[in-house]
This record gives sequence, structure tokens and C-alpha cells, in this order.
Amino acid sequence: MLATALAIAPVFLLICAGYALRRGGIPSEEFWTLNDRLVYFVLMPALFFVRISEADLSGPGLMSFAAVLYAGFFAAVLFGVAAAVWLARGGAVGTSVIQGAGRFNTFVALAVAEALHGAEGLQLAVLGAALLVPVVNLTVVGLFAVFLPRPGVNALRGAAISLVTNPLILSILAAIGFNAAGLAPVPVVSETLSILGQAALPIMLLCVGASLKLRGLSADALPVALSAAGKLLVFPLAILAVSALLGLDPLPASVALIYGALPTGVAAYTLSRQLGGDAPLMATMITIQTLLAFAVMPVWLSLAG
Repeated sequence: MLATALAIAPVFLLICAGYALRRGGIPSEEFWTLNDRLVYFVLMPALFFVRISEADLSGPGLMSFAAVLYAGFFAAVLFGVAAAVWLARGGAVGTSVIQGAGRFNTFVALAVAEALHGAEGLQLAVLGAALLVPVVNLTVVGLFAVFLPRPGVNALRGAAISLVTNPLILSILAAIGFNAAGLAPVPVVSETLSILGQAALPIMLLCVGASLKLRGLSADALPVALSAAGKLLVFPLAILAVSALLGLDPLPASVALIYGALPTGVAAYTLSRQLGGDAPLMATMITIQTLLAFAVMPVWLSLAG
């Protein structure tokens, strides 16, 4: 467990560095906002395209890998829905609990997978993101429509539009097309995108840290605790159980478990603001889970070993 903690320590130190830099005013708040956009619209799509377009998508283990990831995600979401109904504190709080239990920080997943397993681990983590990102977005927005119905607003239609305009999903679809057609790697283009992709991981970890808010945290402890239980206990436990049941190979099982032990994603805060959720509560969940994940993740990965 100590070896795992030491391997992923640089990932969390970069997150801490991002937090310290932003709170120190270096270089400016506008810089971090622009960096977020750079990562989201350029660097991450470049990384996804290169890794997926050149990956082996015909391997027999891919279906089992997908089944394990989906089992963990839907187990956590069902826990979040049950917790939201049990709390009975309204749709705004309920949707935050659901997001806190089921969503994950893809950026941290990629960095941890590379730190532990090198290029092969990063490749699998990118494939995991390709499998999960569309499903997660449709599921979460659909649950917002159930818990926070808005008259005259078709939330599912809005979700579909956001999916087809999402740069990560567009890069995934383009990469799958190039992969299926046998066109990758594309001379010059693939090398250029590969260089851009190499810049993605350190910059996005700094941005994750810059987005955290430790000052003025105030939220009811019960919803925060329930969301953390769903994300850091139910999600990885389901992945561990289904991995053992299907006999998943150690490397994909470990990468899947990384997704299970991740903190909830920063994008959950943005979605809460856009769709009427409890954004301050969501910000607290993101911060608390990010701090807890460094302690929890080595434990789960050691159990997987």
C-alpha cells in the first residue's frame, strides 16, 4: 500500500500546487479559466484521439472491462438515488448526492493510471473514459429531469445536444472512426496531437487543484457523507466484486478500480449551476472527496492486488 501511495503522491501534489497557485493569485483567475478551456477543448481531445485511434478495440477483454465499469457506476448511482429519496430534502440536494456518488474526475483517473501502470495503463484509462463519459452524462442529466422537472424544458433533448457538441465525445467518435478504417496513425497529425496530449495531464491536474474551494465550506454533513460513501465505497466495491466474478485481468481490473476510487468530477458543480441543483453543496462534496481520495485509493488498489 505504501508503494501505491508513493506512486500516486505526485498526482495529488500537483493538485495541491494548483490550489496554492490560484489562492496565491499566480498568475490570475483569468489564467485558470482559460487553462480550463484549453484542457477541455484542445489538450484532452488530442490525447483521446491519439490513444483511441491507435488502440486495439477488438481484444476479448474489452467487453468485460466495460461491464465492470458500468457495474460500478450504476451501483453507485442507484445508491445515490436511494440516498436522495431517503433524505427527502428536495431535488436540488438529491441531485447533488447522486452526482457526488456516481460521477468521477476523469483527469485524475488518467494521471493515476499512468503513474501506476505507464503508457499501457493510460491507454486503458482513456478507453475507460470513452466507455463511461457518454453514459454518465445521459444518466445524470436524465435524473436531473426526474428530480428537478422544469416546465417547458426538455432536459433529455438538452443532454443529447450537449453530447453531440462535447469536444471529448467528438474526439472519441472521430478516433473510433479512424481506428475502424485503419487510418491511424495519421502522418504529422498524430504526432502533433500526441505532443499536445502530453501537455494535458500536468496542466489539467493543476486546474483541478485551482478549482477546489477550502475556504467557507459549509454544508450539511449527512448528504456529503452519503455521497462520499457512494463514490468511495459502493463504486469501488462493485468494481472489485464484478472484476472477481468475471475473472478480469489484473491490469484492466486495477484501472477500473482507479475509476471507482476517484473523487467526484469538477464538472458536477457546473451542471448543478446550470440545471438548478445545489451548487455550494456540490462544491463541498468535490473538495471533501478529493481530499479523501488520496487516503482511500491506495487501500482499494492494495485490496485489488
